[in-house]
Amino acid sequence: MVIKHIELVPPLVEAGKFSELVRSGHTVSASFSPSNNSLAVHLAPLESKISATEEHEEGVYFASCDDIPSSERRLFIADTLVIFSMFKSMLKDAKLRDPSWLRTSQAMEIIRKLSVDYVNFIKECWIHASQPLSRPEPLQFSVEHYRSLYSTFSLFVVLFIPEPGYEDAPVGEELMEWLNIHFIEPSTEEGDQLSSLDRPWEDENFWPYLTRSTIRGLSKALLFFLNNLLQHPSEDLQDLIKILIPLVESHPRLPQYTTERDFAYSSRRWKDKVKALRMEMDRIPEESRFDELYDWWDPLSDVVGILEGRGEVIQRVCEELGADWKEVCAAWGIFVDTRLRRQDLPDVAAEILEAMPPDPTSLEDMMLSYLFSGHPAQVLKHASIFDSWLSAHMADIMEPLGLLETDLNSESEVTRRDQYVLDYADYLRSDPTLWRITVAYLYSCGKVGEEQADELMMRVPLQLNASDLDSRSHPRLDSVAEAVKEVSALCREYGRESVRRAVCKIASVTLMRSQDYGLAISYSISAEDWIGLGRIIDAVLNEYIQSGPVVFASHASKIAPLLDETHSSLRTEEIFAHRLMFTVRYSQIHKMRLEHDYSNAASELLVLLRDEIAPRSWWPILLCDSIEFLQYNSQLLFSSSDAIELLRKLEEIFIRSSQGSGDDYLTVLVRIVKGGSEKEALERLKTVRLAIARYFVRCAPGIK
Repeated sequence: MVIKHIELVPPLVEAGKFSELVRSGHTVSASFSPSNNSLAVHLAPLESKISATEEHEEGVYFASCDDIPSSERRLFIADTLVIFSMFKSMLKDAKLRDPSWLRTSQAMEIIRKLSVDYVNFIKECWIHASQPLSRPEPLQFSVEHYRSLYSTFSLFVVLFIPEPGYEDAPVGEELMEWLNIHFIEPSTEEGDQLSSLDRPWEDENFWPYLTRSTIRGLSKALLFFLNNLLQHPSEDLQDLIKILIPLVESHPRLPQYTTERDFAYSSRRWKDKVKALRMEMDRIPEESRFDELYDWWDPLSDVVGILEGRGEVIQRVCEELGADWKEVCAAWGIFVDTRLRRQDLPDVAAEILEAMPPDPTSLEDMMLSYLFSGHPAQVLKHASIFDSWLSAHMADIMEPLGLLETDLNSESEVTRRDQYVLDYADYLRSDPTLWRITVAYLYSCGKVGEEQADELMMRVPLQLNASDLDSRSHPRLDSVAEAVKEVSALCREYGRESVRRAVCKIASVTLMRSQDYGLAISYSISAEDWIGLGRIIDAVLNEYIQSGPVVFASHASKIAPLLDETHSSLRTEEIFAHRLMFTVRYSQIHKMRLEHDYSNAASELLVLLRDEIAPRSWWPILLCDSIEFLQYNSQLLFSSSDAIELLRKLEEIFIRSSQGSGDDYLTVLVRIVKGGSEKEALERLKTVRLAIARYFVRCAPGIK
């Protein structure tokens, strides 16, 4: 990762005053965030200067190595992800084919198509950024930045991803087309200004314009002004121009030919004619080579020298015109070596760059020079400084093309391609809302990237909504459910079942704390987190203890629909299904009580005790609940055998408690009764015994 300069406002230490800070017994300390490339910066004491008993309260700065992407940058990031994903899909399909398939014309056609898609999209962004529009926020990346992205990526495609079948074709025409698109010279304004003059050759910019048009292969502009020279007062110049015009018109260009052989033959014949023109020029006497203002012979000689393909003339003229090495390299393939191939370009570029070095202060110029020189590793090195997006996406294409080594680095345990993509993912993590895009890049980076993506998916999506989680805010809970749904879909896409379960487990805990027990249980079941499910059931039952039967019944009613799902999922975890069943059925008893359906409520209570569906710790609670049914005057709700069953459960509690096993039976009741002791709990149960005794009296024949 490229560490950038970070400015803190107000500064922790003024420039040039760090030594004073040290003398005061402090230094600057920083800690990187484990989840992104942000850091916390603060003053820290020097142990050798500050005693352990002294306390200092200092502010903490939270800063990021990258600016959070603006809205326009996020659009750029999101749209290029589509191309990246298509490229990954193609490579995934390639693994199912023969290993040599990536070298076939079919594969190269797909790679080129997707690479051109990148170029076209960057071009659209550059054009959009260039427009004088009213924007809600200023451009985060300048027009010049997007222009540099456009020129660099398009040159990469020209040199390394040619159209299938044209890998060994001469590259000069493509280079010149690239140069004319991205570095426009001469300007349209210059041409318009000269064309408005009656005697344009008298303008000081005339011959430089003509020479530049020649180097750039702009035959229409060149012919227009050559025709102007037919009006020049020098008859010698007019005669030469009459020869030159047909030569410019007939200049062989590769796209005009169906075979390279025909092109090469025409080029040789054409150059012979140019040599003949040179001979005619040399016959012009020295004294006839001037007009009233300028020497016309020397600049015309430069034009002819370019057409002759004289490299030293092209280089000298470019230097005089303020052009650079790029122009010389492009012109080389048009005039010097018309059959210049891609594999030969690095040698030519090396010689030119030695005489005309690139601008070391321009990252764009350095990247372009390394592309011409055939050094992809150096291209990526500079691209990572310029824009991590560029280095990541170029590296992603370079690897299947065989331009990068695929061996793992012994220290980082990632490939070179993966390192650049991981750096880009670090940049994306500066904005947590881009987590969906970030994981797409991380999951393409082997084991290291997968581990980082797993951690991100287990933390960021749910944390984004954690700050204002509130049980009263149903839309918030819906957003948690939506986040889990998205994460689950991505986990299935990338085959990360363990992550899906972990996220469901985290969501379950979050929702349990907000008392959304139904959804919490659903996620626990999905995560197969049986211990967590047990905690949720305990939390629901705790609602009875803390808030009473009405609140408990309300919460429990929301988990009732999950009983069927639980039975189908908990094949080997019957204990949890059993506890959930008790919770739901016990809540239904209280619901029936509230609806005055005492007969069914009493019957259900007896079933929970008799069939031991209720945990032993809840027997005392159910027995206390039974008092209301035992004392119901309108009818007898229990048969004699039912009452005996109640008494049997009650006696078991008393007997086992006397034997020291009270904790198995009385823990819940102890929390409810005043005093909070087993003694108080047993005293409460004595009222149940009395109610049962009175019930037996009511059940006796002849007693009303």
